[in-house]
Amino acid sequence: MYLDAAKKQEIFSKYGKSNTDTGSAEAQIALFSYRITHLTEHMKLNRKDYSTERALTMLVGKRRALLDYLKAKDITRYRDIIKELGLRK
Repeated sequence: MYLDAAKKQEIFSKYGKSNTDTGSAEAQIALFSYRITHLTEHMKLNRKDYSTERALTMLVGKRRALLDYLKAKDITRYRDIIKELGLRK
């Protein structure tokens, strides 16, 4: 599987406050971004996979909602996570 427990721990330890910090907005945004990149690669190979396309659209919406929340709550944390993940051009 592309996302096992070790990979999740790595993402949470890098972007969260600790490796058990699964609830912070930064950690969730990073996890969603990892999943989005994986699903995007899948969609490049399987263009007619509509269930995956829907899941990808929903993930992007969830990430957008978390980013909006973080932007309203703490703009410096928002800017830091955007820069770290390279979400803006």
